[in-house]
Amino acid sequence: MSSSIHAPMHTHPDIMAMRERYDRAAQQPTTQMVEGLMLLTGLYAAASAWIIGFTAQTNLTATNLICGAAIGLLAVAFGSAYGRTHGMTFVAPLLGIWLIVSPWLVAGVATSTSLIWSNVVVGALVCVLGLATAALGMGRGRQRRGPGEEPR
Repeated sequence: MSSSIHAPMHTHPDIMAMRERYDRAAQQPTTQMVEGLMLLTGLYAAASAWIIGFTAQTNLTATNLICGAAIGLLAVAFGSAYGRTHGMTFVAPLLGIWLIVSPWLVAGVATSTSLIWSNVVVGALVCVLGLATAALGMGRGRQRRGPGEEPR
């Protein structure tokens, strides 16, 4: 029987270095702009039924409200703690795809041109912004270094 003591995984030096790298990436103006745009896109998706005027389509209204709220929460999480939430970046493009196809897949929806355009455009934006968020976090060595700092 071994009597070794294991340190918690979250204190491992490699995990801590990775979180620091992600947090540095999150502080870049480009990353902040992408996350802000994702937040605004999520808020629009949540409110789109009232903005476009398809509140009579209750199933799609509920779907857009839930999807938009989830996108907004993801954007806030990425903006505030990207080092801890980077593993969820794949969710945003999936929600974007759902927004694109939901007018045809949600039961009981009578589609209109404005409804379809709204969902397709906002879904495509969420996909692009979600992929950009993931790509910005994966960039290695692209952050500006201070004087005297060596590449890692």
